[in-house]
Amino acid sequence: MKKNLVMAFAAALLMGGLNAQAQAPTAAPATTTAAAGPLKLGYTNIDYVLSQTPEAKDIQNQLTIQRTQSENELKRMQKELEDKYGAYEKGAAQMSDVIRKDRETELQGLQARIQEFGRTAEQSLQAKYQQLVNPVVQKIQKAIDAVAKESGYQYVFNLDAGANTIPILLVAPEENNITELVLKKLGIDPAKAAAANKPAATGGSTPAATKPASTSAATPKK
Repeated sequence: MKKNLVMAFAAALLMGGLNAQAQAPTAAPATTTAAAGPLKLGYTNIDYVLSQTPEAKDIQNQLTIQRTQSENELKRMQKELEDKYGAYEKGAAQMSDVIRKDRETELQGLQARIQEFGRTAEQSLQAKYQQLVNPVVQKIQKAIDAVAKESGYQYVFNLDAGANTIPILLVAPEENNITELVLKKLGIDPAKAAAANKPAATGGSTPAATKPASTSAATPKK
């Protein structure tokens, strides 16, 4: 919903600017229009820029370590549950009602803990991703602001809306692509970035660090 609102706002800004330009000859003297100049729009791909930053590899490594630790703990808990359930099945016939009920309660509690751990692990991974990525995104935004100011762009759009989404800009002239200028502002060589990741350079999103995948707990067989 938030992304749709942003896109709608951006479209409104674009249409408003274009309408103002179209109406300028009749609404104001020619000298005023000439002084204002044409509306200048630029675009870049933040995901691609993010993927080329020095911090990208470290972010990916930290996320991978945390994800692996969570997955290993889930496997350990799952194995404990399976072992205890196997022992319960073997001895259930000889157990008294009180012991049987106690073992069943223990198994149910362990399964609930596994499910809760899966949820909290996923939330923790998402939080870690935001913690690591946000400072880099802020740095990129400052670079975009500087490039826009220096080059006279009134508006700069993000080419890609994210993974598995339709790009915001479907057609745009290459001369309005400020990605190389942003990379240079960040101290990154655009030629090396393009050579290292040609598919990303020609379009599409290449995230710096894979966004956290869902860490779900497996349901034990019963």
